[in-house]
Amino acid sequence: MEENNTYIDELIVSFLSGELNRKGRDELKAWIDESEAHHRYFLQRQELWFSALSEKENVRYNQEAAFRQFRQKVAASKSGQKKKFGYSWPVWVRYAAVVALVGMIAYFSYRQGEGNLREALADIEVVAPLGSQAQMRLPDGTLVTLNAGSRLTYAQDFGVDNREVELQGEGYFEVAHNEEIPFYVCSKNLQVKVLGTKFNFQDYPEERQVIVSLLEGKVALHNKIRHEEDRCLRPDERVVLDKSDGMMKIESTPKIKAATDWKQGVLSFDEVLLSEVVQTLERSYNVRITLQTDSLANYRFYGTFNRTSQNIKDVLDALEATGKIHYALKDNRIVLY
Repeated sequence: MEENNTYIDELIVSFLSGELNRKGRDELKAWIDESEAHHRYFLQRQELWFSALSEKENVRYNQEAAFRQFRQKVAASKSGQKKKFGYSWPVWVRYAAVVALVGMIAYFSYRQGEGNLREALADIEVVAPLGSQAQMRLPDGTLVTLNAGSRLTYAQDFGVDNREVELQGEGYFEVAHNEEIPFYVCSKNLQVKVLGTKFNFQDYPEERQVIVSLLEGKVALHNKIRHEEDRCLRPDERVVLDKSDGMMKIESTPKIKAATDWKQGVLSFDEVLLSEVVQTLERSYNVRITLQTDSLANYRFYGTFNRTSQNIKDVLDALEATGKIHYALKDNRIVLY
């Protein structure tokens, strides 16, 4: 077992110093994935490696010196483990160490552009639960706001040599300008390429259309459903992609800023099918709504609501006031009839 650990240490050191070849990386990753214990072992050795570097406070570190310090720390760690047999760190200390380690990983992988951790660690995923929103600033400075029921995923090495995110749902982006590394937002159906701009991207799996609305800058659109030349979008324009046939339609509208009203809690329906109104209300209020008959799905509604000041009952009362539908609560579900 000791010999095996020595060999794994050698793989880890080569990996962290950026000298491990493809075969070695595959071998190390397979070993890490074998068990939670292996994953913890890797994180511990990684922490020792970074602490060896930080002692010299030298960003352009001497690799041989760092290697020697690492070996010394490994030996001291093993010696300490024998002396401290049976001792367990308090849970809060272990969690604090994990948080600190994540911070070091982010610093070394993004700020120094090493990219050494991209194959060993999973992608980062940010989720906005139903009934809420989420806002974050990516490592490159890009500001993202996610609407309810949305998910954003990006790699650990984001910003090093790529700026690509995957979106499921709806997000508003204020992209930091970087001519050398374009910013990509990809969904299952559409890819948007930008250098620096503000736009809204909506692609919920359950909806029939993908809509991208551009407020500032310029973006390139790549249709992933139907083969065609990439198209450009300019301020006050939006593209509507029909998922059924892959047709893209670019429209110019002075009301383009209304596409981001959801950030302030505004729900705006302009001749929208009741089936789509229901989807929006379910995401925004985290409720379950069913239609008693399929024919109701084709009813269209106008109206503007604010979920920060109006609850779901207020909205349903307003819909009922049209005289077209009624609602009832059954088994924790709202039934429209």
